[in-house]
Amino acid sequence: MTKTTREDGCIVIDRNGVVENQHELHAVVVDSTGKILFVVGDPNRVTLIRSAAKPAQSVAIVETGALEKYDLDEADLALMCASHSSEDRHVERARGILAKAGNSEDNLRCGGHPAILPERNRTWIRAGFEPTPVWSNCSGKHSGMLAAARAMGAETEDYHALSHPLQQRVKLVTEEIAQLPSDQVRWAIDGCNMPAPAYPLIYLANTNAAFAAAADAAARNDENVTQRQRNMARVFNAMSTYPEMVAGEGRFCTSLMRAFKGRVMGKVGADACYGVGIRACEETQRLGAVGSVGIAAKIEDGNMDILYSAVAELLVRLNIGTAETRAALDEFHSVAIKNTVGVVTGHVSYPFKLQAVKG
Repeated sequence: MTKTTREDGCIVIDRNGVVENQHELHAVVVDSTGKILFVVGDPNRVTLIRSAAKPAQSVAIVETGALEKYDLDEADLALMCASHSSEDRHVERARGILAKAGNSEDNLRCGGHPAILPERNRTWIRAGFEPTPVWSNCSGKHSGMLAAARAMGAETEDYHALSHPLQQRVKLVTEEIAQLPSDQVRWAIDGCNMPAPAYPLIYLANTNAAFAAAADAAARNDENVTQRQRNMARVFNAMSTYPEMVAGEGRFCTSLMRAFKGRVMGKVGADACYGVGIRACEETQRLGAVGSVGIAAKIEDGNMDILYSAVAELLVRLNIGTAETRAALDEFHSVAIKNTVGVVTGHVSYPFKLQAVKG
């Protein structure tokens, strides 16, 4: 398999031409058949995908029948996939999911934490507010998991533990969607106190291509479309229809999905990994893809700002969407380094090579 050198895989921050930081990028682009189209760095880099696993985890929730049983809607499903910004609308919806399924905030096994956006933290500090678990950026996922556990008739006390029947179902669904060999995945505990998978980066790309392919198949109403694909399409469409629930104002995931208007699904994972699913279109055909395209990216040192700029740059290199569409991501892509008085002191550049894979 093609693997580029470290020198070919960096994003660079400089000040007046002096290199200050080099951030190593690993990325892989695949199509719906699993064919590798492009790579940067190591496509087999074993990666804890953290919250980028939420779309697949949410498919497991859907398959318990919890949404129908508790009258949960597509915006609720989008929040189950979220790493949200702790906006009031996010917390209100998480509380609604809890209440409809007969749960409460006391049942949550995630903890409160500072909000993702600094300005919200400043507001909380001025007000002397201490965030509780429902304000966690993962409260949608946890609320959905509690609902799923009840729908299964399982105990809710340890719904977050890998040994719980729900998490065993989540594990199986996640591995099946990624088409993971059993010896290629390990499980760790995420920041929100729930299991998170680690596996070679290419399988995150496969996962996202599969979600986009499912959305295409469901839209065509293919006679051979499976129930699993319909469930995956439901997650794809919930996220792309309600992107404000997946992240929030001023966040990359929301801006990306808003800009592409139902054609793209994007989800971040903590410590700088990202998955993108792109439905089949003229742009994917030009890449030589069969059907949909999946992209996975990881920044080796965990820098989130560099991750977002890298994903935006990858979309430019791949010519996905029009220049006008991609302009919605300019604030994340065209990054200028400023000092405390607003003077531009440095820039981000992208010398990495996106290497086409032949055959």
